[in-house]
Amino acid sequence: MRTDARRHHDPQVRGFASDNYAGAHPEVLAAIALANGGHQVAYGEDDYTGHLQRVMHSHFGPTAEAFPVFNGTGANVVALQALTDRWGAVICAESAHINVDEGGAPERMGGLKLLTVPTPDGKLTPELIDRQAYGWDDEHRAMPQVVSITQNTELGTVYTPDEIRAICDHAHGHGMKVHLDGARIANAAASLDVPMRTFTNTVGVDVLSFGGTKNGALFGEAVVVLNPDAVRAMKHLRKLSMQLASKMRFVSVQLEALLAKDLWLRNARHANAMAQRLAEGVRAIDGVEILHPVQANAVFARLPHAVSERLQKRFRFYFWDETAGDVRWMCAFDTREDDVDTFLQALKEEMAR
Repeated sequence: MRTDARRHHDPQVRGFASDNYAGAHPEVLAAIALANGGHQVAYGEDDYTGHLQRVMHSHFGPTAEAFPVFNGTGANVVALQALTDRWGAVICAESAHINVDEGGAPERMGGLKLLTVPTPDGKLTPELIDRQAYGWDDEHRAMPQVVSITQNTELGTVYTPDEIRAICDHAHGHGMKVHLDGARIANAAASLDVPMRTFTNTVGVDVLSFGGTKNGALFGEAVVVLNPDAVRAMKHLRKLSMQLASKMRFVSVQLEALLAKDLWLRNARHANAMAQRLAEGVRAIDGVEILHPVQANAVFARLPHAVSERLQKRFRFYFWDETAGDVRWMCAFDTREDDVDTFLQALKEEMAR
């Protein structure tokens, strides 16, 4: 077969900017090719999306229903719309992705209000939730209807199942629902060494945004409804939010490839292990401080600003708080031990200058 496509990058180059930088896992690409050819019914009535429901049942129980979407922001916006009224509000950590990194989409496109709470480690608690959980009968205030947590958090920390259960019990006691942004849910499960259901539907989470892209998918996430009584009009909201894929089989088969066996867990364990290797090496370098517990695939560090700028010319990564000199280093399913060791050597060299 002739193709005029050319490779425009060096596939040996890896950085530590984001797990989104990684390509797709070969097993996922093979699954896409397997789903290709012939005709399948569009808009989710295909055999692959049907089978994905059974795969999701094996992870989240028989009442779980998956609604594949294009991306994580779309998953979050659709999920939060399904949980709120037009006058509703969502309580979340100040550092939450829905507040910091989604361009205002939950508020602008979802038509809801975010009520944020500062957290030292990215994790909400019942006490922190209560800073915003009030005023349900006050027509001058957006009504708190949902608590949204991220697992693992934007700071790389991981909620225990008991911590999430406490949040769910507290939120439900106030008549609120619970959404979990699981863009890196696989990394959290690998870190905790428990099934994903242990910290989702088993402890009371109502709706999950399930992430695939950061764990080896080419594209595509899913809204997974764990409590059918908590949502309404999911199919309509997905279409209204421009997240209904016509050729949905190519999203669904990727999630199936990750979840049907253990690819999701293998990928997450490897990324987490590379972050631990990186953290161990960083701790041995004077003048570099690790800011948060390394519990998943992220390392947050503080070092001299000039060192980071020089190091960025050799490896891609982002400042987290440029004023303070804080940076974030991410590992992915395809990060190699040599990548980590080469980066650590470069960091030592730049710190010595």
